[in-house]
Formats: sequence, C-alpha cells, structure tokens
Amino acid sequence: MAITTQSSPELQAAQSYVNEVYETVKKRNPGESEFHQAVKEILDSLVPVFAKNPKYKNHAILERIVEPERLITFRVPWVDDQGNVQVNRGFRVQFNSAIGPYKGGLRFHPSVNASIIKFLGFEQIFKNSLTGQPIGGGKGGSDFDPKGKSDNEVMKFTQSFMTELSKYIGPDVDVPAGDIGVGAREIGFMFGQYKRLRGGNEAGVLTGKGLTYGGSLTRTEATGYGLVYFTDEMLKTKGESFAGKTVVVSGSGNVSIYAIEKAQQLGAKVVACSDSNGYVYDKNGINLDTVKRLKEVERKRIKEYVNEHPSAEYHEGCENIWNIPCDIALPCATQNEINEEAAKTLVANGVKFVAEGANMPSTLEAIEVYLSNDVYFGPAKAANAGGVAVSALEMAQNSARLAWSFEEVDAKLKDIMKNIYRNSVNAAEEYGHPGNLVVGSNIAGFLKVADTMVAHGVI
Repeated sequence: MAITTQSSPELQAAQSYVNEVYETVKKRNPGESEFHQAVKEILDSLVPVFAKNPKYKNHAILERIVEPERLITFRVPWVDDQGNVQVNRGFRVQFNSAIGPYKGGLRFHPSVNASIIKFLGFEQIFKNSLTGQPIGGGKGGSDFDPKGKSDNEVMKFTQSFMTELSKYIGPDVDVPAGDIGVGAREIGFMFGQYKRLRGGNEAGVLTGKGLTYGGSLTRTEATGYGLVYFTDEMLKTKGESFAGKTVVVSGSGNVSIYAIEKAQQLGAKVVACSDSNGYVYDKNGINLDTVKRLKEVERKRIKEYVNEHPSAEYHEGCENIWNIPCDIALPCATQNEINEEAAKTLVANGVKFVAEGANMPSTLEAIEVYLSNDVYFGPAKAANAGGVAVSALEMAQNSARLAWSFEEVDAKLKDIMKNIYRNSVNAAEEYGHPGNLVVGSNIAGFLKVADTMVAHGVI
C-alpha cells in the first residue's frame, strides 16, 4: 500500500530505504504472507518519518524493529477424553520490549502459525505504544481448536501449554491475555496452572482474569467499547454521530458483542453479525440478548438466532456479510476478511466509516479502496487498542493491589481512545497526510518506540 505521493529527494531516498528493509524481511521470512503484509503496511506509512528524521536510519531502527527479540516455539502434548495423546504446537513472540514488558494476547485457532503470530506481535508494538501505557509488543497462541472440546480437554491442553509458557513470562517480563479462542475459561485454567508451578500468586502475569482473582471491571467490554469510542470520535470529526446509523458488525465473539452493545447504546441500528459459518441479517436490528446467550452461554452457532427471530435471515458464508448496505462497517472477526471486492461493494452501498475491531481484517487492497473513495478509515492498531489498554490498567490495579469501579475504568478507557484518535490525527497532519489515520496511527505509535530504542543503545 503506497502512502507517499510526493517526490522530493528526501522522500525518494526514504522510500528506497524502506523498500530495502521490506525486501530483507521477505527473504528472511519466506512464505509468511501475513507478516509481510503487516510489515509493508507499517513501513510504507513511515516513509515521511525517515525523510524528516535520518537519525532513525542511522540507528538502524527499522532493521531492528522488524526482527523479534525472541520467538519461542514449543510442543504441547495432552490427553483427550478418549485417552488419546494429542500434540499441538505453541508459540510466543516477544517482539519489542523498549517501552515495557511484552504484552499481547494468546490465540487458540487451527490457523495459528509463525506468520500469524509474528504479524500480530508486530502490530502489537505500535498498538501498545498508542495507548500511552508502558507496555511492549508480544503475541502467542497455538493451533489447538477449543471448539467442540470438553471443559476437561480444554483444561488439560491449557495446563500443558502453560507448563512450557511459564518459563518465559512474568508480571515484569511478558504478560499474555486472551484473543480468538481464549476467553475467561482458558485464562482461568492457565492462571491456575501458572500459580501452581510458581508457588505464589503473581496476579499481574495474565490479564483478562476473572474478577475474583485479580481481573478488572470493563476488561470484557473493553475492545468492543473502545472500538465504538474511537469510531465516535471519527464521526464527530465529520459532524455526525451513531444515532440513526445502520451498522454491520462481523463476528459474534467478545469484541463483536460489546461493539454491538455500545453502538446500540449510542443510537445505532446494528443489522448483522456473523460467525465462521455464516451471518444473520435482522432488518429490525440484532437482538443482543439472544446473541449473548447463544455465543457466551450455550456456545452455539449464530444460525440458531433465526429460530427465535422471524424477522432475521441466515446466510451461509460469513464473507458475504459485507454485501449488506450500511453507514458504518465494523469488521470484528479475523484477519483479511474484507478484500478489495468486498470493500468496493461496501463503497457502492454507501458506507462512510470503517473501523477495525479485529486485527488486520482489511487487506492492503481494501484499504486503498477506502482511502480513494473518501471512506473515513480507522485501522486496527488504533481502533481496537481498547482491550490492551484496559489490560494495562488491570496490570496497574494488580501492582497496587486494588480494584477500580466499572465507571472509573470505562472513563479511563474513553479518555485513552480519544487520545489515540487525537494523536493519530495530529501525526498525520504533521507528516503531510491530513485525515489519514493509517499513516497517523503508525507514525504516532512508531515514534515513541523508536526514540526509546535510540535512548537504550544498540541492543
């Protein structure tokens, strides 16, 4: 995704340098398409920074920041309910600790591999920086699929996973959290095993914990609420609001559910949501109580929604959710769910705002469609940073051995999302791309990390 449109000698030299670094990344990481995509999106937007500040090139900041400080891969053996030994693969990438301990979620999904973990960890560096909290970038997970597994099987897997992961994490070293496939159940089992192994109660080692053992109020809602708070700032800039807007939200997990909840509270009509099999469209507006019960309590597929709501339609194929006309699109499912064709369909159907609740849900080609058609676009590292922001607030509460109220944490979350938006807008303006939140968020997140890396020397 080419961001730079000017052609001064400084910009040309900076673009050439960025291209060289990117080619090196591709050679060193063959076949890792997701990681390549994440690196290219960020590096292209940093061209004006290197044109203006040659010191970062002199300190080889790019060459260092694209290389993880540590990538850990390990075997996870466990025994299923039939007595069979199963073997999965575990990952943790500790990408950058310049501004604080590594921080980033754990994803349990069959698609997990080194490329996906590295793309997520790389994005996390800049997302965490944007929050203003003292946390570095990391990510982890496994190709284990919790769907269809009993609680006992999930417990056995997570205990085995944590037995190995525990060697590399700690409250001041690396603090994992949840992601796709890792919710309250999985976090609880992992925290119990970590506590057993360490022989002490290090509450700050994991975030997203239950409220009875060090969790934070608002953490469950944080990513979805934060996404809507960020989008609300985008709307206000254009003199608009959520009130009366038609919204499509993909996914039906934690992020999606609480994005729907907050959007509805602000007066929007959310008409669709999805899971990996298909999507439901309800012309009367999604009944969130039904979605919560189906997905959070009964762990059923979203197609069951239509059995209770005659006004709703179910369609196989989750990717077609973007054919539904809407004013605001909030992709909250998974990476690359909106391609160029889907983006063009959204534009043709009148979408004016897109903000990402999932990590990298839009391809580079889709982002180009948004930007070239005056769709105001909020990229994931800025728009979905609310989850990790409240995770950092959970760490702060654990360190102080106290608990804040829901209202206190929610107010802090809203302020953080406003600051992320403001800082992204200001950075885009300063570096010659006013209104481009892709450029603005990447630059704002990068500068804090880069300046700290310079201060720390070559390590």
